[in-house]
Amino acid sequence: MIEDDEGHARLIERNIRRAGVNNVIESFRDGTSALAALFGPDGSGEINAGRPLLILLDLNLPDMTGIDILQKVKSNPHLKRSPVVILTTTDDQREIQRCYDLGCNVYITKPVNYEGFANAIRQLGLFFAVMQVPESA
Repeated sequence: MIEDDEGHARLIERNIRRAGVNNVIESFRDGTSALAALFGPDGSGEINAGRPLLILLDLNLPDMTGIDILQKVKSNPHLKRSPVVILTTTDDQREIQRCYDLGCNVYITKPVNYEGFANAIRQLGLFFAVMQVPESA
């Protein structure tokens, strides 16, 4: 999960857990540390080859945009099959289309109010409980 808002990150994780998803969730508050973990010390991404990953990505990060991260992940041969779920407050239709064009799998706009956001995350948790993550080639 790449999310700079600690409150949102806790809410996301709590509701994913409530939906019965028990996978390890690694949290990153900025793009730099997330990319370092995804691409590894040599920068190739091979460290995560064959590892089923699901990336939850906010577009508004302190050090870079989520678009930059999405482009890097989807252009890497070891990571390109990893599903990417965009979770952001940005609801601009051009931005949404751009994310899908770059290969995001799901785009969810965070509702502004807490209840709406909590409900969206509960539904996301249920979605994760039943989805299949493809194996990397």
